[in-house]
Amino acid sequence: MSQPTFPLNAWYVVAWSHEVGKKSILARTLCGKRLALWRRSDNSIGAVEDACWHRLAPLSLGWIENDDVVCKYHGIRFNGQGACTHMPSQDTISPGACVRGFPVLERHRFVWIWPGDPAKADASLVPDMHWNDHPEWTGDGKTMFARGDYRLFIDNLMDLTHETFVHATSIGNTAVAETPMETKHDGRTVTVQRFMKDIDAPPFWRAQLGKPGNVDRWQIIKFEPPCTIVLDVGVAPTGTGALEGDRSQGVNLRVLNTISPETATSSMYFWSLVRNYKLNDVTLTTLQRETNAAIFVEDQIVIEAQQQRISELPDMPLRTLNIDAGSFRARKIIERMIAEES
Repeated sequence: MSQPTFPLNAWYVVAWSHEVGKKSILARTLCGKRLALWRRSDNSIGAVEDACWHRLAPLSLGWIENDDVVCKYHGIRFNGQGACTHMPSQDTISPGACVRGFPVLERHRFVWIWPGDPAKADASLVPDMHWNDHPEWTGDGKTMFARGDYRLFIDNLMDLTHETFVHATSIGNTAVAETPMETKHDGRTVTVQRFMKDIDAPPFWRAQLGKPGNVDRWQIIKFEPPCTIVLDVGVAPTGTGALEGDRSQGVNLRVLNTISPETATSSMYFWSLVRNYKLNDVTLTTLQRETNAAIFVEDQIVIEAQQQRISELPDMPLRTLNIDAGSFRARKIIERMIAEES
């Protein structure tokens, strides 16, 4: 029997808030579980297993009636906690008629699900992505559905050395790979920092800064388990104090990433790119979102090909270099969470 690759006692993003509505049922797969989600009249969200208690027909094929989900096959109804509220052609509901309900909450423009023990669902454990709806930040994002283990995307984000090679025409140059990183961890989070002094700005960053001359560039990467990574990134004209903490002469972005496992080899990658300048420039928001989406497709191509080889060569190990220190620590935290559940 294969070992689990993801912990269940954790919060995972399953959708953007705007994707869950009152008129239709959203079907998603999370941690190997099929889910049906819908929004009730008070704007709260119901989340249940997407299989009717009766004949296992997908509830996501049905409709919403009086805040309940109605099975399309025989009209059996369930509330947001999974309890059956109506059965056709009989006055008494069969004992034990229910489907599994899941703890759900909304935060930072996302819908979060706890697929494990509901008694352990602690709202304080939701990863911090507050930039997504903070009034001093603006931006937008997308969802990428990818054929790859979610941990491969974590590896990718915790080591941005790949920018030099995968994203050479946009955000990468030789300075990224040539500059050493510093890794810190506290048992729950992992932070990787890279500071590049007096370098040429890659094309994307040159366009954002809008100024000539060399730049100082920073990359601060923070991992929160099991699958959320926030990138604090930016550039400023060389010598203006950015690497010492004064970023007023530069441009600063947050790249918010959370990669939820669908299965052991497929993922939902939710991301957004937000900034703290030109807050009302809708055109810039669109441009940044679409540019970043194209950059992430470059990652997707590599990681899906990597996943294919991993599946074909199950006995071949993944080896580590110095640049893998951050991803190594992140994986250790994930492994510990899985072991604690076992």
